[in-house]
Amino acid sequence: MSALLAIRGAEARFGPVKALRGLDLEVRAGEVVGLLGHNGAGKTTTLKLALGLLRPQAGSVRLLGVDPAGRQGRRARARVGFLPENVSFYDMLTGREVLRYLARLKRRPAAEADRLLERVGLAHAADRRVRTWSKGMRQRLGLAQALLGRPELLLLDEPTVGLDPVATAELYATIGRLRGEGVGVVLCSHVLAGIERHIDRCVIVGHGRVLAAGTLEELRARARLPIRIRARGRWHEPPLQGLGEGEGVVARRLNGHQLELDVAPERKLAVLRALAAAPGVEDLDVRPPGLETLYAHFDAMLHRGPDGEAP
Repeated sequence: MSALLAIRGAEARFGPVKALRGLDLEVRAGEVVGLLGHNGAGKTTTLKLALGLLRPQAGSVRLLGVDPAGRQGRRARARVGFLPENVSFYDMLTGREVLRYLARLKRRPAAEADRLLERVGLAHAADRRVRTWSKGMRQRLGLAQALLGRPELLLLDEPTVGLDPVATAELYATIGRLRGEGVGVVLCSHVLAGIERHIDRCVIVGHGRVLAAGTLEELRARARLPIRIRARGRWHEPPLQGLGEGEGVVARRLNGHQLELDVAPERKLAVLRALAAAPGVEDLDVRPPGLETLYAHFDAMLHRGPDGEAP
């Protein structure tokens, strides 16, 4: 199956500033790809390339098989939904009026706009002027406009900005349903906490280049960072016997009943067996490195690069 979006070796400059440095990104139908990085990492520039708003100075961009900035780009872009980081609407119009207006621009029926207002949880406020809405409600209206026309590819730039925890959970539930319908999703974010459960692959970018790409398990295998194990129980002395402390194991006493260990991946099973057999241990909690830890690791590797090039 061909990719919905394929960016190969893309470079983009704004004067002397290198926004992208040979960036690669691929998105296929039915997968959610997290495009992750700090502010200024190159995420929004990448989305602008995908939408044909910018042309790369080097490399190639293919959106649904065509150049999005070329002659056939208009038809391809019509099959894409986009939620920008900062949404802005006509404040004096109601939510229903805004979405119906945007539906007409996309040549979609008004009934579709009404259904989408219901889908994103805005039906109760649809006939109020947008200027009376909260930031989170405007963000959900932005999601609704991105879903107009049943897009095959959805580009979401910081979609959880302004959303409360309930609305954030609803957003991720919507993304999950779209994935099940075969929609490809690019989810851009610099807020990494909580996102890892909702993506199939991630592309970590920094200073315009790909720092690492793959599934979470692939990134963990590549980084080989310690696994954190926490033991709880009741003991007179911490159960350190046989753990191999100092040989891929670093132990810390949290209090009289908790022990925290950072364990090299190859030592995990041996340490777990030893703890499970130790007297007094009542519970074990295993935490592999999360996305925030992995991002920090790969970002640090960039700064330690052998070429010494400044970001």
